[in-house]
Amino acid sequence: MIFFLKSSSRSVHDQEHHHEPVAEAEVETRINDGTCTSLTVWRKSLLISCNGFTVINSCGDLVYRVDNYIDRPDELVLMDGSGKSILTMRRRKKLGVLVHNWFVYEGEVGNYCATNKLSKKPIWCVRKNINILQTNHNVLAYVFRGSTDKRHSFVIEGSYTRRSCKVIGGSRKVLAEIKRKEAMVEGISYGVEVFVLNVEPGFDPGFAMGLLLILDQMFP
Repeated sequence: MIFFLKSSSRSVHDQEHHHEPVAEAEVETRINDGTCTSLTVWRKSLLISCNGFTVINSCGDLVYRVDNYIDRPDELVLMDGSGKSILTMRRRKKLGVLVHNWFVYEGEVGNYCATNKLSKKPIWCVRKNINILQTNHNVLAYVFRGSTDKRHSFVIEGSYTRRSCKVIGGSRKVLAEIKRKEAMVEGISYGVEVFVLNVEPGFDPGFAMGLLLILDQMFP
């Protein structure tokens, strides 16, 4: 599978990872022109030695990328097309044991400080649905604001392994959707390695992509 990206003046190897603070409220409200954003997601890094994701928009521009040097990392950094860190997704540890919860931080988190606590606080928490007694088995995960909220802000439903799931907000409004990519030529299938992320106006595409990365770890 080959994608043609618009050329950039900076090499992938020359890009520096840096972070500019972003207000928490912008995670939900950042949007470009009030129209639905459609992104093509390729489950492959641009770097030969890495696993990851390459995301392009409808104009063929590289908008997001993820480069992982290990197969199932406990930390994921979402970068824009120039290599700037946008969000960090880190799997939560409880009593030293990894659990099915992921924290989302602004920018790049870095290492633990001397007190063994992160200097940044998470802006979102994504919890995998593991309640076998729940009647709605279509729920994949719940998204909470910060790390202390008891009531979820969004719910993710569907099947990620089949590339068919939705991020749902209040009043059951669909905010983002992962769908299989339909080939323009009959008889050609993209499979599950190339798919589409559609994001509705008023919902941040970067945050939607961060949720997609977490789902990819929760449901390999």
